[in-house]
Amino acid sequence: MTTVSQNKALVERFNREVHEGRQIPAYHEMVAPGFINHNAPPGKQGFSDTLYFFEQVLWPALSGIRVEILDQICEDDKVVTRKILHAVQEQEFMGIPASGATVQIKVIDIFRIAEGKLAEHWGMIDMHDLQLQTNTTE
Repeated sequence: MTTVSQNKALVERFNREVHEGRQIPAYHEMVAPGFINHNAPPGKQGFSDTLYFFEQVLWPALSGIRVEILDQICEDDKVVTRKILHAVQEQEFMGIPASGATVQIKVIDIFRIAEGKLAEHWGMIDMHDLQLQTNTTE
């Protein structure tokens, strides 16, 4: 049985090693094969689809990602993290044209953990600051 502190540590490690470090072996180690990302479009919610998003969308678009964890709350098998992604927007990201600017993306993630691995994800992304940055460069 995992503890609250182990669950929080897993999510923090995921942010450091996958988001910031782009470590694909860490992704395979921490994410369950049956992983479901409830924020992704239908048919694109699985383990491989989520890894594809990191490799083909997130990492090429945002360089130098640094995750600032503001809050983490854990209850039972769920960890909620409020964080800010700091990065430079090198390419189009989620329909927003590349700006070359330093951006901050506010995120709230909820992960369900099963058997020591990330099993499900829900989240909210605040793209407001990214859109404002893009608008001011036009």
